[in-house]
Amino acid sequence: MIFQHFIPQSLPFNLLSLLVLLSSTVLVTAEDFDCHVSTGGLKWDLTSLKGSHTVSRTRESPPTTMLDELRFNLCKNLKPMHGVPEDEQCQTGTRACLRKINKKPEFTDRVIAIIPVASTSALEPEYSQLDSPKGLSLTFRGPSYPSSSDDPQSINFSLFCADDADPKAEPTFVSYENGIVRVDWSTPSACGLPDDQPPSQTPSQPPPQEDDDTPADEGGEESDTKPATRGSGLGFFFLVLLLAFAAYFVLGAYYNYSTYGARGVDLIPHRDFWREVPYMLQDVVSHLCSTVRPQRSTRGGYIAV
Repeated sequence: MIFQHFIPQSLPFNLLSLLVLLSSTVLVTAEDFDCHVSTGGLKWDLTSLKGSHTVSRTRESPPTTMLDELRFNLCKNLKPMHGVPEDEQCQTGTRACLRKINKKPEFTDRVIAIIPVASTSALEPEYSQLDSPKGLSLTFRGPSYPSSSDDPQSINFSLFCADDADPKAEPTFVSYENGIVRVDWSTPSACGLPDDQPPSQTPSQPPPQEDDDTPADEGGEESDTKPATRGSGLGFFFLVLLLAFAAYFVLGAYYNYSTYGARGVDLIPHRDFWREVPYMLQDVVSHLCSTVRPQRSTRGGYIAV
């Protein structure tokens, strides 16, 4: 009787513990993907590809143009984009986000779709070795889009081994069909090493700079705005002063000519004032010199005892 009473009481607790354990295992599996992959007797270190990357493709649809903008981060979640409304970007916890932007000349761009093609909560990373060409196939999964449908999204990276490729070479947006985004990427990081081979003793490179996840259309690339030139305000002030001075002499000379019929130096406005300017400057300089010059002793050479 005691055993029969104990089982019903402990069963809900054990079942709850099992569910919590399973759910935490799925979450840890997604978050523990650290860009180190091992399969088929080979291993890959993809940490050199970490960071936010943006690729896009353009589709003509007259009179407008459709821009498919894909942002992804292999190793971490994407950061929020600066200067972009929350409803025009994927939510927190997204690894890959596809934005469809409608463009029309002389009109403001319209974001018509925000598709989280890969998210940490549904990541379920899958990878397999590519034979021809050699490399690694990596797949991330995401939620259904739209959420009311049963169309789960995913993104597939075909990482091709290319020893002579530029380590900073950008990926290529290949296609987006049936909820699957396909990206090709030729990189030295896709060249697998045997599991038992130690990592090559090459000089460590500094980790790539984490960008601010600002979209390309809104400042993510090099800005065309040049920094303000220092001293431009002072130069503008002197330019205005010079123009005002020139206008004063021109208008004054014209006034003296039209009113008094003046000629030669008589055309100079306020001629008597300008004639006295050198003497006034001389007096100012003399006053400054007498102020700075040390005062002489007035004791007449007598020395106090």
